[in-house]
Formats: sequence, C-alpha cells, structure tokens
Amino acid sequence: MTGGAWAPDRRLLTTGLIGLVTAAAFEGMAVPTVMPAMVNDLGGLDLYGWAFSAFWLTNIIGITLAGTDADRRGPGRALAIGVVLFAAGMVVSGVAGSMLQVITGRAIQGFGSGAIGSVVYAAIARAYPSSATPRMIALISSAWVVPGLVGPALAGIVSDALGWRWVFLGIVPPVLVMGGVVYPQLARLGAAVPVSQPARSDAGRAVDAVRLALGATLLLAALTTRSLLPAVAMLAIGGWLALGGVRHLLPPGSLRLAPGRPSVVIVIFTIAFAFFGTEAFVPLTVVEVRGGSVTLGGIALSAAAVTWAVGSWLQDRAANAGMRRTLVTIGSALIGAGIGITALVLMPSAPVFTAAIGWGIAGLGMGLAYSMLALLMLETSTRGEEGFSSAALQLMFTLGTAFGAGVGGAVVALADEGRLELAPALAIIDVGMLVVAALAVLVSLRVPRNGEAVRREAPLQHGVPLEHP
Repeated sequence: MTGGAWAPDRRLLTTGLIGLVTAAAFEGMAVPTVMPAMVNDLGGLDLYGWAFSAFWLTNIIGITLAGTDADRRGPGRALAIGVVLFAAGMVVSGVAGSMLQVITGRAIQGFGSGAIGSVVYAAIARAYPSSATPRMIALISSAWVVPGLVGPALAGIVSDALGWRWVFLGIVPPVLVMGGVVYPQLARLGAAVPVSQPARSDAGRAVDAVRLALGATLLLAALTTRSLLPAVAMLAIGGWLALGGVRHLLPPGSLRLAPGRPSVVIVIFTIAFAFFGTEAFVPLTVVEVRGGSVTLGGIALSAAAVTWAVGSWLQDRAANAGMRRTLVTIGSALIGAGIGITALVLMPSAPVFTAAIGWGIAGLGMGLAYSMLALLMLETSTRGEEGFSSAALQLMFTLGTAFGAGVGGAVVALADEGRLELAPALAIIDVGMLVVAALAVLVSLRVPRNGEAVRREAPLQHGVPLEHP
C-alpha cells in the first residue's frame, strides 16, 4: 500500500476505524451517564461499582490476548471477536432484569472493548506507511471529540424519552456496521511475520493477563478496605499477582525505567494516572465545593476533549520535525500545569470557570504526550510484534486510568466517612496527581528522541536485523 491515510486503497479502512472508535467512545460517555437511572430501575446499588470493575477486569485480558492474536493470526480475527463480544455485552446489559446480569454484560463488553482497542493500533502499524501513522493517531484521537461533547447529553435525552435500555441497545448497530466495514480490510493482512520467536506462548500470556487483572482488582479493593489486616493482605497478594503478570506483558526493562522504548510505557501509565485521577473529580470540585452547575462541570471535561484532539493534530504536524521526546516532555508538563490551575478552583477567590481553562490545558498536554507516545510505541516495535506493542500501549493506559481514579476515589471515600472535609480531600488528590505528573516529566527525558532512528539503529535480535514494516 502507498499514500496517506485517505489513499484510495485504504480510504474504507480509515473510515471504518474512525467510525468504530467513535461508536465505542459514545458508549464510554453514555453508559456512565445512565447508570443511576438503571440502578433506580433494577436496584442493586451495592453492586454499582462492580458494573465498572467487571468491565476493566476483562478489558485488561481482552487487550492482552487480542494483541497477541493480531500478531500470530492476523488482526481480522481479533477484531471480529472483539466486535461480537462488545455488541453481545451491550445486548446482555440492555435487556438485563437484574444488576447481576448488567455486571455480566459489562464483563463481556469489557473483553470486546479491550480487543478492539488493541487491534486499532496494531492495524495502524501494519496497514499504513510510517508517514501516515501520525495522521492516523490524530484522526483516532479526534474520534472522541463529538462523543465527548454530546455523548452525555444525548444519552440523557434517550434515557428520558425511551428508557436507559436503549442507550445500551442503540450503540449495537453502529458497532456491528463499522466492524463489518473494517473486518475485510484487516483480514487481508493475515498473520505478521516476526523477526524472532516470542518470549511467551499464547497460554503464558493468557495466564499473565489473568494474574494482572486479578492483582489489579485486589490492589484497587485494598484502597477502600478499612480493616488493616485485610487491606495489607490484599496489597501483598495483589502486588505479587500484578507484578508477576505485567512484567511479561511490557517491553523488557520497563519496570526499571530503562531508557528508550521501556520508558515510553511508563510515561503512558503516569500521564493516564495523573490526568484521569484528577478528571474524575473535576465536576465534584465545581459542583460540591464551589456550588457551580453540573453543566459547568461538564464544560470543563468537554474543553479537555477538544484540546486533546488539538494536541493530537499538533503531534501530526510536528512528527516530521524530530521533536518526539520534546513534545512528550512538554505534554507531560502541560498536564501538571493544568492540574495546578484546576486545583485553584478549591480557593473561594478563584473564578469557577478556571476549571475549564485549567482542564483544557491538561487536555492539550494529553493530546501532545499520549499521541506522541503512541507513535513512538508503534515506530519502535519489532516486525511481527505490532500487536504486542499496541497491547502494551493500551494496557498501561488502562491501568493508569484505573489506578488514578481508584486512588482518588479512596481519598474521597475518607471525606464521605467524615474523616476529612471534601475540599481538603480534593486538594490532597490534586497534589498527589501533580507529583505523578512531575514523575512523568522526569521519565519522559528517557524516551527515544526519534522512534524511527532507534528502529534503524537497533542491534540484531536472535541474529535477524530489525526492519521497518
């Protein structure tokens, strides 16, 4: 294939990938919006959190297994399985008669969502020339803008007019249609041709994924456990399981912050942790601490969705200028600056609209840093391991998001129990996320300056030279 993202021979694939991500993005914005209405109808408030935890638990497994399958059997099969499971999970939740059935549907859907996310970036790495990769990353990021702006409001309208079930069921047709558009294009790619034998078998990676998912669940549960001994036990067992699983799912040297490609995945984890660990509580700050409207809190999140897309397009423009490491560092610093500015809303003298300004700056930082990190991850992947690279990218983003929100939620829970006032609790979260953003800036100095240069100059592995796909 030749040409850019919109070349005639890949125009349909580009349209389908953008459409698929857009449909999945609408789900991500719409389902949380209607969850309260669903609980009012079905009951099961005590299981509310599991509707999200079940999704993320299986999401981790789906990301890992789909990445491996995309390399060894081609991205078409992994995409088809992901789309079918995503749609099936939405249907199961949409017709649910109990909260347990909703949780089951969310678990099925989470597996499919993880598989789709993994395959999208693997497809970009394999189906497009390197010159088109930055543009595709920008297009995929832009697919979140419209859902981020209108998704929650549209979900509320549908829920009020037709019922919450149609929010779940209404997303199924576009996902199936877009999956049908993309599948024939990816099926033609077939299996990748690796330059070396993978270090882990499919069964080994499946075990690693399950260990990581269970370990992460225990670690997150420990954050909200108020009994000391059970919390310590969960931290110890969860840490052992998570570290034992994740070390095989990332590039070698990642856990010791080795320079180059290993540091890329660590920066992904830290920026996701800092950004989403703050974003989850921006509306709470605006509404509960400062008495602002829910709409104003939503405007702050929408501002970040727009500026994230802007940052992604700036990444596309700068990709040919050899500024990869610089943009990652600038983006990480902007995330920290955005958190700091948003935290000012906790002060009574600061205008409430400061939250939208601050969070817009943080969104710009995420657009710059995450998009460039995704580009570096794909550029430095070994031939035949594009799926592995895509899985590592999505995995660390997912873990960072889950742990950032989980840590923040544990602090807010202290306020709910009366141990802290809400404003000081939110201030503690903001300071903690600032520290993580500062860590991201430091680690960003260890990422490659230029991904393609690293790939061209890489040494032989198992006696076979690394080649650009």
